[in-house]
This record gives sequence, C-alpha cells and structure tokens, in this order.
Amino acid sequence: MGRKGMLWTLTITLCLGLTACGPAEKGAQAEQLALDIRGEYLVMSECSTQVEVVADYGSRVFSYSLDVAYHREGETVLTVTAPEEIAGVTARLWEDSSVLEYDGTQVETGPVTDDGFSPMMAVPLMLEQAGEGFIAQCGLETLESGEALRVVCRDPEGQPGEGVECTLWFHPETHALVRGELSEDGYTVLTCTFTGFQKA
Repeated sequence: MGRKGMLWTLTITLCLGLTACGPAEKGAQAEQLALDIRGEYLVMSECSTQVEVVADYGSRVFSYSLDVAYHREGETVLTVTAPEEIAGVTARLWEDSSVLEYDGTQVETGPVTDDGFSPMMAVPLMLEQAGEGFIAQCGLETLESGEALRVVCRDPEGQPGEGVECTLWFHPETHALVRGELSEDGYTVLTCTFTGFQKA
C-alpha cells in the first residue's frame, strides 16, 4: 500500500473513531450520568456547602454568602456570612416552617411555600430537585470551573420557559453540585454557586 493509500486508511479510521463517540453516544452518557446522580441525591441524608446566592427580583438584586448544613429528614441550617450588616443571621428550616435567629433572638417567619423564591429556600429547593425532579433535559457543557453536567428539571407537562424551572450543574466525576438556577416563566430569579460541597 502506497503512502496515499495509508493516508486514506488513517483518515477513515479517525472518522470512524470520532463517529463512535458522536452526539448520540454523548447524549446517552449524559442521560445515564444524570440518572446516576439523581439516585445519589435521592438517598443523600445530609450535606454541607458554602453558597453564593444572587436573588434578582427585577427592581432589586441582592447577593448573599451562606454556610449551609442540609438535613433531608430534619432541620436545615443556613448562616449568612455576607453582607456584613446581616452576617450571623441564621435561618432554620424544617417541614413547612422557618425561623430566623440573630443574637439569640428567634423570629418565626411562617409557613414555607413550595414555590417560594427566597434566598434561604434556594438550596433546599435545588437539592430536592436534584433527587426528585423530572429531568426534562441534560447534557455536558463547559463552565468557568470546567466541564459540568447540566440538568434541567421542570413539570413533566411543562414547556421550556414556562412555569418554574430548576437548572443544576454537577461535577461529572465527584457529582458535587456546583451551580443552580431557579427560574419562573423564563426569568432567572435565584442563582447559586456552590463550593466545598460535601454529601453523606
């Protein structure tokens, strides 16, 4: 076989190799990874993490830094570390109620609604969706921190951009939650960036 024939053989081999890892296979890998991650979060009993939360309410935008200790079957505790003027405020959430605590004083904040878009509710809502949400779309994409699995959760009968939608990004190897967004009718209300995510 001449040099030209060898080049054609090499080209065909490379093309076949690339085809074998084409979009369909990558899509299947992403779907399986999303199902594996959902299974892990479904049985996860607790986790701890630091979260940067941006709450965009249209007319005003708020930013918070939180330390979070999440317990699926108990109290979830979120402590504000920034901004400085409210650092130390602690929110304790369980079942259908929440309490804010500061300098030993507790304030009952009333029932927590399923679709309440408060910064304190962002993390529990996202973790709930990670384990139980209906996966409408998933795929691998690149974030500033590297490659991540993007999973979109919404009502099984919902359409993109309608109603409440939760988009989550996971580290493809550690399965740690690295980013999350909660949107309503296509408008992103809450954005969370997770660091130091540890689950049990």
